[in-house]
Amino acid sequence: MSAPVGVAEKAEKTPKEPLGSSVVFTLTLVLLVGLALFGRRIFAGAFTDETIRTWATMFVGVTVQALPFLVLGVLLSAALTAFVPASFFAKALPKHPALAVPVASASGVILPGCECASVPVSAALMARGVTPAAAIAFLLSAPAINPVVLASTAVAFPGQPKVVVARAVASMAISMIIGWLWLMTGKGGSWMRIPKNRHAEGTGKLEVFRSSMLHDFLHAGGFLVVGAAAAATLNVIVPRAWLDHVASNLLLSVLVLGLLAVLLAICSEADAFVAASLSQFSMTARLAFMVVGPIVDVKLIALQAGTFGPKFAIRFAPATFAIAILVSLGVGWWLL
Repeated sequence: MSAPVGVAEKAEKTPKEPLGSSVVFTLTLVLLVGLALFGRRIFAGAFTDETIRTWATMFVGVTVQALPFLVLGVLLSAALTAFVPASFFAKALPKHPALAVPVASASGVILPGCECASVPVSAALMARGVTPAAAIAFLLSAPAINPVVLASTAVAFPGQPKVVVARAVASMAISMIIGWLWLMTGKGGSWMRIPKNRHAEGTGKLEVFRSSMLHDFLHAGGFLVVGAAAAATLNVIVPRAWLDHVASNLLLSVLVLGLLAVLLAICSEADAFVAASLSQFSMTARLAFMVVGPIVDVKLIALQAGTFGPKFAIRFAPATFAIAILVSLGVGWWLL
């Protein structure tokens, strides 16, 4: 999704996504909703009525619960993309890189958006002189601790404020650790292709708002329904004994749900509802699912490789995943 960038950032000439991808996500949404409504008739011979009803109930429940937060996040992100100037964010950070990292990480709490636009936003910040370490910290924190994501987490886990706190603490810790590690290596320049500042003229703010909102909703909505369908399928297809075996082993369950988050690539504004549906797993494992997803998944790896270069992606994704798993275990043990 889009995060807060001014018109200049939006006008950065990042490669446009093919129109076909939006069509695919739209068709996916229609197909899965159709399966939820009519799957009982279509698959009556292959599955029992009870199985189909359970799948449809879980799929619709997760989707309907998450959709309002997804729409809110899209509207707020599009507004910030169109109407907040880029200079605001660059000037707000300390000049010293080591101090800029935690400030950039904490700034994610006030900026609605999800991981779909964290890469281009970070690229735009770097292009305007923000130190890469701080931009990376923002890239990791913004989609994980913004108010829409935290509110959706609170709704998905009612009466469990510790889950919201644990998610925020773990996500901020990961973003700062990765940012400081980037500074310590001293090799960031050779691993990353720093985007250049290119401005396109003539794009109106209302057009930026409209196109951002439409693009983000189509893409995030597609990831949402795919994730909801995967969660429902996991609960009705995978043998309960196997899930119980995995869930009973803390380390294995954390790794499995972390990998699942990478593969499903669910929007961060909706992943808490999917995590809540995986009730057979421990809270620490579900925390890992919510922490890993917004910072490393298959679509982010592709976006990072295209924006910052493959040298960056092949180092960044494994390191981020490993640190996210370790931090999730530590924060889960401490708070949950």
